[in-house]
Amino acid sequence: MRSFTKTMLLLCLCLTLIAGCAKSAPTAEPSNGTSGNAGQEEQQGAKEEQVELTFYYPIAVGGPLTATIEGMAKEFMEQNPNIVVKPVYTGSYADTTVKTQAGVQGGNPPDVAVLLSTELYSMLDMDAIIPLDEFIAQEGGDAYLSDFYPAFMANSQTEGKTYSIPFQRSTIVLYYNKEAFRAAGLDPNKPPQTWEEMAEYAKKLTKEGQWGLEIPVSGFAYWMMQTFALQNGKNLMSEDGKQAFFDTPENVEGLQYWVDLAKKDKVMPEGVIEWGTVPSDFLEGKTAMMYHTTGNLTNVKNNAKFDFGVSFLPQKKNYGSPTGGGNFYIFKGIDRKKQEAAWKFVKFMTETERAAEWSIDTGYVAVKKSAYETERMKKYTADFPAAVVARDQLEYAAAELSTHNNGKVTKALSDQLQAVLTGSVSPADALKKAQEEADKALQPFNK
Repeated sequence: MRSFTKTMLLLCLCLTLIAGCAKSAPTAEPSNGTSGNAGQEEQQGAKEEQVELTFYYPIAVGGPLTATIEGMAKEFMEQNPNIVVKPVYTGSYADTTVKTQAGVQGGNPPDVAVLLSTELYSMLDMDAIIPLDEFIAQEGGDAYLSDFYPAFMANSQTEGKTYSIPFQRSTIVLYYNKEAFRAAGLDPNKPPQTWEEMAEYAKKLTKEGQWGLEIPVSGFAYWMMQTFALQNGKNLMSEDGKQAFFDTPENVEGLQYWVDLAKKDKVMPEGVIEWGTVPSDFLEGKTAMMYHTTGNLTNVKNNAKFDFGVSFLPQKKNYGSPTGGGNFYIFKGIDRKKQEAAWKFVKFMTETERAAEWSIDTGYVAVKKSAYETERMKKYTADFPAAVVARDQLEYAAAELSTHNNGKVTKALSDQLQAVLTGSVSPADALKKAQEEADKALQPFNK
C-alpha cells in the first residue's frame, strides 16, 4: 500500500513539473520589440475615436462649386480617416451668417465655417470664435502666415491675434466684351483706365439691347461703393472696426459719379441692379462691361461665347478695390478634439497646391503666394493671363468694410445707397444719414 502511495506521489510530482514547464515556456517576442499588451494598445490606437465636423459653406458665384467643395472634403477624409467632415451648403453669405449666428445663440454652432471675412468683429461681439494663434504657432507662426497675401490677412486679424484663415478671396475687377469694343470702334486691348474714360467708353458701347456697363447693387452695394471711396480718398472704416467714414466729400463725389452713370449718362440701368443677374447679362451680351468679383472668372471663361478681357477697376486719384470673399473660422462651444480636427481641415483646404486648384476651378485669387509658383498655376496663367489680374490688383487693395456691429453698420450704408440709386435721396443726404446710423451703432464700442 505504501509502495502504491509513493508511486502516486511521484506521478503527481512529475505532472506538476511538466505543467509548470509548459506555463513558463517563453512566448515569441513581437517583431517591433514591444510587449504583447503594447501591441494590442497600438492596434487600438489605430482605431482612434472618430471626430465629426459640421462645415458650413456659402456659394456667391456661378458654377458647380458645391461638387468642388464636397470633392475636397472627400479627399481630406481619405487622408484623415478618423475625421468625418459633413459639408452643409448654407446658401448665400448672408444666409450662412444668419444660420451660423442662430447656431451660436442656440448653443449648437458649426464646428468650422466659411463666412465673409468681414464677419470678424460680429463673431467676436458674439464671443463665437477662437483665436488661431496656438495652431498657427505649430505651423511656424509668422513664417506660415507670411505666405498669405497681406491684403487678405487685413480682415483676419485684430489686436495682435489671428481669428480666421483666407480661403475664397477676391477683388472686384472690370470684365469687358472685346467684340463689343471692336464694334464700337474701341481698342479691345485698352480697357478704360479712369472714371472719365469709363463713362466715355460706356456711352460708345450703349446701344439698343446692350448697356455699356452694369454695377450690381443688391447684396453688395457697400462693396461697390468702397471701390469709389478707395479710388478717390480712403477706406470706409478704421482698422480697429470702431469708426465708419461714410460722410466725406470724396465719398459724395464717388457716389454722385455712380448715380450719373445711370441717370445722366444713361449707360446702365437705373435702380437696383441684381448681383446674380449681372454675370448673366454680360454672358448674354446685354451689357458690354461689368463690375464683379474675380470669383466669377472661371464661370465667365467657361460660358462666354465671345472674346473678353479683365482689368483693374478704373481710377480717380489712384487704383483701388476692396478685397472680398470668405475665410475659415473655428468656433467656441465645441470640444478640443473638434477644434484640432477643424484646424487640420482648414490647413488642408488652404495648402499651396489646393489653393492653386481652387483658384483655377473658381476664379478666386489663390490666397497663398506660393500657389502661383506651382507648375499647374504657372501653366494656367501663361495660357490665361486674366487669371492674375485680381492678384496683381492686391497691390492697390484694402480691407473690405468690417466693423463692430457690422450688420447694422453695413445695412445703414447699403440702404442709403439703394435709396440714392432709385432716385429718392441725394448722395450728400444719403451719406449723412448713413453716417449718423453707423455712429449710433458703433457708440457702445467707443466709450
